[in-house]
Amino acid sequence: MKDIYRERSNHIKGVFILAALVLLYKVAQIQLFDKSYSERAEATTVDSYTLYPSRGLIYDRNGKVLINNIPMYDLRVTYNQLDKSMDTMKLCQLLDISIEEFEERINKDFRDVRYSKRVPFTFMSKISVETYARLQEHLHDYPGFSTQLRNVRSYPHQSAPHVLGYLNEVSPKQIENSEGVYKKFDYIGVGGIELAYEAELRGEKGERNVLKDNLGREVGPFQNGAKDKPAQSGTDIRTTLDLSLQEYGEQLMRNKIGSIVAIEPSTGEILAMVSTPSYDPNLLAINRERGRVFNELNADTLKPFFDRSVMAKYPPGSIFKTVVALVAMQEGLLSPNRGISCNAGYYYNGRRFGCHAHSFAYDVPKALEHSCNAYFFTVIRDIIDSEGFSNPGAGLDMFEDYLEKFGLGQKLNIDIPNEVKGNVPNAAYYDKLYPKNEGSWKSPTVMSIGIGQGEIEMTTLQMANLAAIMANRGYYFPPHLVKEFSNQEVSVPEMYRTKKEVPVDYVHFGPVVEGMHQVVEKGTGTLAQIPGLEVCGKTGTSQNPHGEDHSVFFAFAPKDNPKIAIAVYVENGVWGSRYGAPIAGLMMERYINKIIDPSKKWIEDRMVNADLINGTKP
Repeated sequence: MKDIYRERSNHIKGVFILAALVLLYKVAQIQLFDKSYSERAEATTVDSYTLYPSRGLIYDRNGKVLINNIPMYDLRVTYNQLDKSMDTMKLCQLLDISIEEFEERINKDFRDVRYSKRVPFTFMSKISVETYARLQEHLHDYPGFSTQLRNVRSYPHQSAPHVLGYLNEVSPKQIENSEGVYKKFDYIGVGGIELAYEAELRGEKGERNVLKDNLGREVGPFQNGAKDKPAQSGTDIRTTLDLSLQEYGEQLMRNKIGSIVAIEPSTGEILAMVSTPSYDPNLLAINRERGRVFNELNADTLKPFFDRSVMAKYPPGSIFKTVVALVAMQEGLLSPNRGISCNAGYYYNGRRFGCHAHSFAYDVPKALEHSCNAYFFTVIRDIIDSEGFSNPGAGLDMFEDYLEKFGLGQKLNIDIPNEVKGNVPNAAYYDKLYPKNEGSWKSPTVMSIGIGQGEIEMTTLQMANLAAIMANRGYYFPPHLVKEFSNQEVSVPEMYRTKKEVPVDYVHFGPVVEGMHQVVEKGTGTLAQIPGLEVCGKTGTSQNPHGEDHSVFFAFAPKDNPKIAIAVYVENGVWGSRYGAPIAGLMMERYINKIIDPSKKWIEDRMVNADLINGTKP
């Protein structure tokens, strides 16, 4: 009998030992092998706070701050920690909100997985420094509420909003496509450099993990901060802009519609990029009034958001005659010494195509000085008819190939968004435009492109780049706005450091450059003269079927070893000599000499005071 009890006792002991081993295995599995249990436990005791980085600062070429950061705060709340007897009315006054708005913000649908009564959520975002300072004095009276620092943009100057861009909250689509980079309430660059260099500017978010008790109150850092990660500030950017020149250009273009682009020819660096009408970038700084201001600007009929330097397509007018001359000389269709008669116009098939009265254009420089329409109608027809009058498509396509090498009719790929291509018509374009019969168009049909009219359209950026090509006598560096980064591991993209040559021999630029010099010395561009410097330029008057013609001018200075190339386009400015030339001359003089000669003060005053929007045209 004792043996039976002993055997039964051993069986019971075995069962207990086996059960204990199973329990030990399960505990080991939970504690040592299966991470999900520990992670679930941590999730109930640890709260993670995002540490937002400072966005990279943006400077002009001389180190002046264009965009900096200022603090902005989010107010977060943990519902379970709220004091039900708190003075809600006083808190609403501190935050400048109504009781109804308070109730709407505090009472979330806690069945929604996005919210928890024991996990902080954003009660209010975009709290200004002033409101934050007022709130901090009383925050101890409101347990459950805490603030989180954010950095938003501030603009010390009112210049270059189209170039700089602004910030906005990320959209759900942007969050979805970001592969975890962005979350709700994050900011992202919109337009300009802010968007183009978002990856460099945004920095990297950090993380702070806090241990909490069962009521959601902070106890201390989790694992002594072992899992915390500091935020990494974004990369600072030094742009190519010259703030002083930019501000001066905006002053000259006040109350006018149009744009200015100025380029350093030897590098392709953009010195100034003006589009008017414009707006103060501070108006779109992150704050609670921003939505209303944005809607007002967006509804403005003058379209202040429209960047006319890269988005507007304009007929270039007579500045285009320089390209026509270059291509014709390169193709052997025009001798620099060729003279062409002009009897106040060009005559074809009983029609007269007008030109102003001037002396005989006995060579290319004189033709450019006089801006002779008859001369360049003749030359463009020679180009188009180079394969025969009945085969204009071949000649036109040859011409288009040249223009492509000049960066016309295509994007120059400047490092801000929204650039348009312009328009350079080819044979296929005119075949579509005149579809009635094969060969229904000939060189006389399209010869208006020879004087920069008709279907040819360019951006002001392309015109300025064309001026840079003239300045360099045959090459350019793609125009760009970033000069260097504070992070030495980041460099200006290779494409902006790669020279692009046009297929025109250096020797052919001589007559064209001399013609541009004569335009400023004694032709229609005399108001662009700079005392002591040789300036080369070309006026243009772009026909406008809907009102007064547009004023166009492109130039570079000095003639040798040029420091600046520029294009100015003033809508409804009548003639290139009236506004384009004087504005360009003042801009070049300001950049090279830093001051305006007293003898030109009257020109400066006239440009600043001219109001082409409201009808004052001195």
